Amino acid sequence: MSHVQLASIGVALIVHQLFRRYDSVSLGIDVSLLLLPPVSLVNAIVVTSPSLTLARASILVLPTYVASLVLSTLIYRLSPFHPLAQYPGPLGCKLSKFWMATIAAVGRQHLYVQNLHERYASDIVRIGPNELSIRDPAAVPAILGSSGLNRKGPHMKGIHLKAEPLTMIAIQDADEHVQRRRSWQRGLSQAALKDYEVMVSRRARMLVDRLGEFKGTEICIDEWFERFSCDYMSDMVFGGGSELLSGTDKNNFFAILTAATTPAAFLSHVPWLGVYLGHIPVLVKPLRTLHVNCSALTKQRVHRGAATPDLFHYLNHDDNPSRPPPAHEHLIEDGILAMVAGSDTVASALTSLFACLLAHPAVYARLQAEVDVHYPRETDATATRAHRDMPYLGAVINEALRLFPPVPSCTQRQTAPGGPGFTVGDKYIPPGTSLWVHVWSMHRDARSFSEPTRFWPERWLVDARDAKAGGFAHDEAAFHPFSYGPLNCVGKALGLQEIRTVVCAVLQRFAVRRAAGGEGAEGAERWMAAYEGAYRDHFVSVRGKVRVVLEAR
Repeated sequence: MSHVQLASIGVALIVHQLFRRYDSVSLGIDVSLLLLPPVSLVNAIVVTSPSLTLARASILVLPTYVASLVLSTLIYRLSPFHPLAQYPGPLGCKLSKFWMATIAAVGRQHLYVQNLHERYASDIVRIGPNELSIRDPAAVPAILGSSGLNRKGPHMKGIHLKAEPLTMIAIQDADEHVQRRRSWQRGLSQAALKDYEVMVSRRARMLVDRLGEFKGTEICIDEWFERFSCDYMSDMVFGGGSELLSGTDKNNFFAILTAATTPAAFLSHVPWLGVYLGHIPVLVKPLRTLHVNCSALTKQRVHRGAATPDLFHYLNHDDNPSRPPPAHEHLIEDGILAMVAGSDTVASALTSLFACLLAHPAVYARLQAEVDVHYPRETDATATRAHRDMPYLGAVINEALRLFPPVPSCTQRQTAPGGPGFTVGDKYIPPGTSLWVHVWSMHRDARSFSEPTRFWPERWLVDARDAKAGGFAHDEAAFHPFSYGPLNCVGKALGLQEIRTVVCAVLQRFAVRRAAGGEGAEGAERWMAAYEGAYRDHFVSVRGKVRVVLEAR
């Protein structure tokens, strides 16, 4: 019996080394690695020891094998021989990604990771067995810049429930990512955005017209921002398909998206499990429903064509007939990306901006005055002509994005498994290590921004040299709500266009105030505390309700 158990332990140690070496998310490969070695050992024992039955040999081998494999893995992850042993982090994070997956599922990972950086007084902390979080602004160009880590991390595979095909932002191969991104860059260029202005103007007018029906009554303005962003992205991406503003849409995309955020957040930390569960759709119904909904919109758009250029005009290479259209699966994945990333992030930014504005009357008044100068009564506030001449509007947007980035954890990168590793400053990052440039932590670091938890747009209007001379911290190198470098958010200009248009249209038409119970300075503090307390990081953000009353101006 001792020889059998020793053999089981030896096999488990060999399998552990294979799992360490190969970063697999294939159900077939992983099951083969887990089951074939012990099954082969059991068969060998039965053949060489006729006195042992198959059942008895299995009882001797399998528990010992599984226990040895688990114990070997855990001991190694805690040992000084692990490549990330030098980086501080809690025991749960070092042992298993299920620790962070559980925290992510309840939406608190942005606060948890920020707390780890502060607890260990370190700009690099270990948040997984092979994963680090970084909040050092000086490391951003090295990691996200053109010569940095152009390999995406594996987390999106868990959200997609499959290893291939993936959306553009999830592709790990750098060359393939660049190829897929080119269509997006054409579709989101300044020339293309000019064509989309008619669409955003029409939806912004619909938004304020619908809000006008509720003057004097309490509403949740966040829900209307969600309707606007979803309808506009549907227009811009697919040439139509969503009518939440008018109330005639039977499929509430945002309800589908919100239901999918919790499982998506959990599975992003254990992507192999997401790929496994993708074979059992009933277990991941919210995510599967989101994929099916976006796929249906994509198929309708391809079948229908478009009378005017939209994003799919470029994604399908209609602007360049000499190029063959991309694979249908790629179009579906890009349609999912456009709807999720485009609609949720803008709705989040608008909601946070108005939550902050309403808690700071002086800021509201100054922004209102700027809007009135550039968009007086009886002018079209949905026109984009004056946006670049409104510095305070830009400052308010930046400050809202600093405090409440729509993607609080940014995106994951990875050093190539089996590669040479990577150096950030004087720190060596081993091969196969996943990295997060943690935007939430950087944005709220007092070394980069004085009074980091204060909503103060004026900080963006101070000259950097004057700030430095006055001992005032304002390091824009630490500000990355749209990520950074060649793989940053390709829709940045589009998102800012939407936000500016909606803010100007709403402030021109309405005086917006907090709902009952939020009056006075104490009410403002409670208001902001409640909003921040309800803010959730499920990779994309989930916000609390912003209850307001609108009055006609």
